[in-house]
Amino acid sequence: MAESKLQSITPILQVTNLQRAIDFYTQMLGFEKGWTAGEPVNRCSLCRDNVEIMLEVDAAPALSKVHISVNGVDAYYARATAAGAKVVYPLEDRFYGMRDCRLVDPDGNAVILGEPLVKD
Repeated sequence: MAESKLQSITPILQVTNLQRAIDFYTQMLGFEKGWTAGEPVNRCSLCRDNVEIMLEVDAAPALSKVHISVNGVDAYYARATAAGAKVVYPLEDRFYGMRDCRLVDPDGNAVILGEPLVKD
């Protein structure tokens, strides 16, 4: 029997206000809304390139962190900050071999954008 192959991972971030979160990810990070679910709508899929993030409404959201590998992190960071994204850690070269930054969405979920300093 062939070994199973994992295809992708999709983080589910909890938020208190779905539309506010959608606006953050679409306007500041360039994602597009995929699908929505619930009546009233309380879940959403957001996609960009090969990355998908799901948002889920919760009255008392648990904070999460998500790391997104980015080719051209400098340009992506410039776009996000120009759009008004809140920066927790600015874009810098790190001792662990990454050039990365940490942004937060309106609910406090951390979005880490990074690119390896040395490419294979």
